[in-house]
Amino acid sequence: MIRMGRNRDDAATPEPAQPTAYNYAGEAQPTASSRAISESDSMARDIKEGRLSGFVGHGTTLTGETEFHAMLRVDGHLIGTVKSESGTLIIGTNGQVDANIAVAAAMINGTVNGDIVATEKLQLGRTARVMGNIHSPRLIVEEGAILEGMCSMIQAREVQEEEAVAAATPQYQPAPAPLPLVADEISDEDEAALLADDDDDEESAEAAKV
Repeated sequence: MIRMGRNRDDAATPEPAQPTAYNYAGEAQPTASSRAISESDSMARDIKEGRLSGFVGHGTTLTGETEFHAMLRVDGHLIGTVKSESGTLIIGTNGQVDANIAVAAAMINGTVNGDIVATEKLQLGRTARVMGNIHSPRLIVEEGAILEGMCSMIQAREVQEEEAVAAATPQYQPAPAPLPLVADEISDEDEAALLADDDDDEESAEAAKV
């Protein structure tokens, strides 16, 4: 006899088998949370070690004059002017800067509406979009970057070389002018004594000749 249906001795219906997930070595896919945590840790480390002096996050808009020293990263919107004599400006893929930029080095992966002056190096990533003139002795442009403006490299390199030569050349400092000699005031008695000494010297010389 064949009985169809559930066995009365079974306490519960068994769960269907789940497909087995295979993990191959070297093919681990990081999750979005792990990437976010790693980027956050990296940024925190840069801030702690002094490499990152400022950060404009995504969704943040700042307006005004921005000046920094070490490194500034922009993932939000920055309006105004950006200046740094020795710092590096990093603009992320979602970052937008509507300002004239004057820094030592810049890495652009977002949008810039304004002129860029980088005294050391300028790098345009594949997602960069620059609407303005650029001025830098070293320029790196990845495939896909967009530049609408003029590019000047020779003049910037000449200025950089002149500044380096001027810094290495010792500055000439002229010798100070000699101070004028001031004759001491001589009293009448001292002058008479000097004349008497001269007369005695002359008489002694004549006596020696005789």
